[in-house]
Amino acid sequence: MTFARHTEGRGFAWLGALLVLLGLAACSPRHLILQGVASELANQGQMAEDDLQLARDASAFYLKLSEALLVEAPGHRALAEAVSAGFTQYAFAFVAFDAEQIETRDAKAAHRLRERAARLYLRAHRHAMAALEHGQPGFSKALAGAQPALWPRLADGQVALAYWAAASWGGFIALSKDDPETVADLPLAIRLARLAWERQPDYGDGALSSLMGSFELARPGGSRQQALVYFDRAIVAGGGRNAGVLVAKAEGLALSDGDRPAFEALLRAALVASDARRDLANAVMRERALWLLASADDLF
Repeated sequence: MTFARHTEGRGFAWLGALLVLLGLAACSPRHLILQGVASELANQGQMAEDDLQLARDASAFYLKLSEALLVEAPGHRALAEAVSAGFTQYAFAFVAFDAEQIETRDAKAAHRLRERAARLYLRAHRHAMAALEHGQPGFSKALAGAQPALWPRLADGQVALAYWAAASWGGFIALSKDDPETVADLPLAIRLARLAWERQPDYGDGALSSLMGSFELARPGGSRQQALVYFDRAIVAGGGRNAGVLVAKAEGLALSDGDRPAFEALLRAALVASDARRDLANAVMRERALWLLASADDLF
């Protein structure tokens, strides 16, 4: 995953810059100004950062600022991608994970956090789908169509948007299992992920293949053997530097198989991967791997 990476101080500097630039709209083409600021904000979302607390403190400000600008520049694909990715990652790393950690101590608080995470996932999904719709009017209707020949086709530049749209959709569905209408959308989320996978299967150092593995396990009648193929491809694509794909296989297959040695081996490999590449995504997965290892006696 690519988390929104920035410092809180830099965020306030960007707010000042944004206000100044918008104020200049009277003497410069407003569209060009908005596009320039949107590009810079999208780039900020790619900056390296492996301090989880710093990222957590700064992410909310960055996301609100970026989301506000996206309303003014809805056709800016890079910013839409950054916003959708940011809300998805924030929901996963800083809200849903908190809920899991406190579940045994405070079930009510954990439930509130899961509800909040679901709302954030839905927000991320809507931003990504709006950007896909902007690039291809009628995208959502075509995706829901019964005829495969009429399903939308993704350009290379749309794969990231489709990935985040599908990943956030999956997260929302996973936290809304009591809502049949939401759960009924799972096949569409899988279809969207597959369209992206068919276009660029190794996207995100294996993140997309890993998502396909998780979806394969979640869908009715899914094949564990096919899920294993997806996860193993994801691990190869990650090249030993993507902790997330290793954690996903540990939770998706080894845990459900009751295979504790494989579970722990995969999590330890994730720790090695997080050392090989120090970024925020790996830092998040390092914390998750450590927590899962510490919880192994309760899980098996």
